[in-house]
Amino acid sequence: MTGTIIFLNGASSSGKTSILKALQNMLDEPYLDMGIDRFIWMLPKRYLDRPLWDDVLGKAVHAGPAGRVLFSGMHHAIAAAAKTGNNILADHVLVEKDWVDECARLFADMPAYLIGIQCPLEVLEQRERERKDRTLGQARTQFDVIHKYTIYDLEIDTSRLTIEECAQRSSSGCILHPGHSST
Repeated sequence: MTGTIIFLNGASSSGKTSILKALQNMLDEPYLDMGIDRFIWMLPKRYLDRPLWDDVLGKAVHAGPAGRVLFSGMHHAIAAAAKTGNNILADHVLVEKDWVDECARLFADMPAYLIGIQCPLEVLEQRERERKDRTLGQARTQFDVIHKYTIYDLEIDTSRLTIEECAQRSSSGCILHPGHSST
C-alpha cells in the first residue's frame, strides 16, 4: 500500500511549515514531515553559512551542486518512504524546473498532491522582516519563479486565511477532493 504525499510549495515566509505542522496535528493518520528544512539541517553546520551556503540554496532561486544532490536525495527519499506505506507531508521551494520534473516522474504512480501556497509579495516581505531568521530578500527573489513550473491540485492564499483554515482546506480539498482549487 502506497502512502499519500502532500507537497506544499511556496516562497520563503509564505506559511508552508506552519500549515505542515497544523496538518500533522489535524490528520487522523500519521504523516511524516519530510520537508526541505529537515534535509537542509542534515548538512554539516558549516554549510549553513556563507560561502558554503551558496553551494546549497544561497541564491534562493538556484541550487549549487551540493543543493542539487541534497534535494534530489530528498525527492527520492520521499518516494521511497511513500512506497513503503508512509504518508508524507513536505514543504518545498520548487524554484527549479528540474525539481518539478523529477518529482513528477517519481510520484507519478502514487497518490501525490501539490498545494500552491500563495501570498502577496508585500505580506511575504513583512513576515520575512518580522521573523528575523530569514535572509531578507529571499521572498522577493523567489516570488516570480516559485509557481512558474507547477500545476496545483489546490491553491491557498495565506494572507486571507488562518493557518488552521489553510490546513483544513488542504486536508479536505486535497485528500478528499483532488483537483479542487481554493484561494
